[in-house]
Amino acid sequence: MTFEHFALNVAHLQDMVDWYQEHIGLKVVKQLNRPPFMTFLADSADRIVLELYHRPEHKMTDFKKEHHITFHIAFISVNAQQDKERLQKVGCSFIEEAKKDDGTHLVMLRDPWGLPLQLCQRATPF
Repeated sequence: MTFEHFALNVAHLQDMVDWYQEHIGLKVVKQLNRPPFMTFLADSADRIVLELYHRPEHKMTDFKKEHHITFHIAFISVNAQQDKERLQKVGCSFIEEAKKDDGTHLVMLRDPWGLPLQLCQRATPF
């Protein structure tokens, strides 16, 4: 089996879609323009990675209350330091970072809605 996507029920759907397109580089590959407004976002390799939708009748996670180790979305970064600084300027908050002995640099942030994001600049990519 092959991974298809990770889905989140969110309150601020279009704001999040716009932000992830502009600042993370994801692109909309499929979008439903009526409830539940399912929106599938793909990365630069054209892999669908994230589905955002809005179903107010169901529980929405308050990302700010969840510990970032519970779950997070990770993105490959060629320069985690620069991406950290750039994303903080557009609404991300800093949580923590780790620089490993092998040269790997991992940065944990929260997007403007509190969703944990990890920037992964790995010395040896997976």
